[in-house]
Amino acid sequence: MEPKWSNTVCKRVLLTGFTLCVVLVTKPTSAIDIHAEPEVIVQNGTTGVLRCTFKSSEVVSSTTSVTWRFQSSQPDNQFSKAPYTIYYFSNGKGFPGQDEFKDRVQFVGDINKRDVSIQLSPTQFSDNGTFFCDVKNPPDVKGTEARTVLRVVLKESLPQSNTALIVGIVCGALFVLVGIAVAACIVMRVLHNRHDYEGCTSLESVSSHAPQPRKKVESSLEGSRCTGPSGPLQGPVIYAQLDHSGSKNSFHKMEPVVYADIRKN
Repeated sequence: MEPKWSNTVCKRVLLTGFTLCVVLVTKPTSAIDIHAEPEVIVQNGTTGVLRCTFKSSEVVSSTTSVTWRFQSSQPDNQFSKAPYTIYYFSNGKGFPGQDEFKDRVQFVGDINKRDVSIQLSPTQFSDNGTFFCDVKNPPDVKGTEARTVLRVVLKESLPQSNTALIVGIVCGALFVLVGIAVAACIVMRVLHNRHDYEGCTSLESVSSHAPQPRKKVESSLEGSRCTGPSGPLQGPVIYAQLDHSGSKNSFHKMEPVVYADIRKN
């Protein structure tokens, strides 16, 4: 009975190990996502940067590798038949490829930040073509390499759309600021004029409710001011004129007489 039990245990262990091996071998690997600029335009003789980034679900390690390849768009160029490796990066080190790019390619990215960009300086007309960026981050090894078309042109051929756009934005902003300043000045002037008008109205209303002096005295004063000679003036003096007619009520009959504008001797 003991040999049979041992055989059964061995068979189960072997079956379990085989199943684990199958699962580990057939485990699906996730794909890596690589991005690059579709087109880059640089002036001949200057520095051109070819940017490339990637997204991976795995942690970046020393096994992560980067490969840059180039295929020329000029039929008579030696790299026009097929893409050639011009730069390879692995274990924190870069390895330039073809002699044509050996002294002009430099790694300017940060692989820990998932940036694998390179710099090409100085650029030449022979660099016109397509650059391929490929990244392997095991176990993320499946993915489509990114492509960037490089155009090396003369200074006169550089697109001016960005410059014109910037100039237009600056001019528009200046016009808006001037319009705001003019509108603010107009509003302040209108408010100031309205405030002055309301002050005059209140003064006029107060003067209109002031008591009016007696017309007779005012007329006599105006006459004295207009016809009297210049010099120091004395206030009006009022005398009582008695009636000497001999009537009984003569004592109570008086007529006020106003003498104004009497000059002092």
